[in-house]
Amino acid sequence: MPLVTFARVLTPSPLALLRHVDVSHPERGVAKGELVKVRHGVYASAALWRSLPPWEKYLARVHAAALVHPDAIFCLESAAALLGMPIFGDPVDVHMLVPAKRSSRLVAGVRTHRSSEDRTIVEIAGLAMTGPEDTAVDLARLRHPAIGLAAADAALRIAPASSADALTRMSEARISSRGRDIARWPLARATAKSETTIEAVSRAVIEWLGFPAPELQVVFRSSGKEDRADFVWTHVNLGGEADGDLKYDGRYGDAREVLRRQTLRDRRLRTHLRAVAHWGWTDATTVTPLRDILAGAGLRAIAPEQTAHLHSLRRLLAPHAPHLTGASAAGRVH
Repeated sequence: MPLVTFARVLTPSPLALLRHVDVSHPERGVAKGELVKVRHGVYASAALWRSLPPWEKYLARVHAAALVHPDAIFCLESAAALLGMPIFGDPVDVHMLVPAKRSSRLVAGVRTHRSSEDRTIVEIAGLAMTGPEDTAVDLARLRHPAIGLAAADAALRIAPASSADALTRMSEARISSRGRDIARWPLARATAKSETTIEAVSRAVIEWLGFPAPELQVVFRSSGKEDRADFVWTHVNLGGEADGDLKYDGRYGDAREVLRRQTLRDRRLRTHLRAVAHWGWTDATTVTPLRDILAGAGLRAIAPEQTAHLHSLRRLLAPHAPHLTGASAAGRVH
């Protein structure tokens, strides 16, 4: 497997990790509730650990595994976490690639995968992992199609010289047929225009609900301002925004000011569009709210619903908002 130095900043551990040699009697700190054992021989502040969302705890465990296994090659969700690709909830196991002559196994939270496939391995800040394209192909083959689509979109944002066709060719060229058929759907639809994980998942749900595919990131200009709509259905003059409560949780500033800016932005968009629909993570992953929001805004289905995909997505993702997204209390049409 070729090793490539990759010009990207490694996603750092969300909290300081302490080796057992750095802490005097760490077991006492664990007993007192001051420390938590991230993995054997690696500790962290218990208070900081409790404050982390699930995907950041997972990222910390990947970094802890790297301290214990400095020569590891990370893959699947572990590579995705280090590359800054979306992580859904807490995948629990840390994933590493091993040569084909070794056996695949799960030991102490580390799941090894043997492979004879020729993957590109990238090195960032001394850590080795599958590159974004190979990581996306692996996830598209082995995970739910909506997760595969989110990973593939992210890979194209990280590696803009790549394309959906390139990802598909990479998957088709692999010797192993495992997951090849599953991967075709997400890889064929991958696009760097999809800027967030919630947009990727929304696109999957929209298609499986039978609605027509929207145009993505359409630019409108009015009053000297330039605005982009996440989704536009030109045949019904409808815009869609996958955001929900994310914009109002404080990370983008005062919620009232963010709401004021969005109201003004929607007003400008409505000089070009008949309506602008808004929805969030819960609306998309519980399916029915997004269906009602779009149908209520005048969008009509053109194909039967793919109920199996929708049911499995609801069961898998509805409780778990990935990093860089937020759950929405309700959708709105302005």
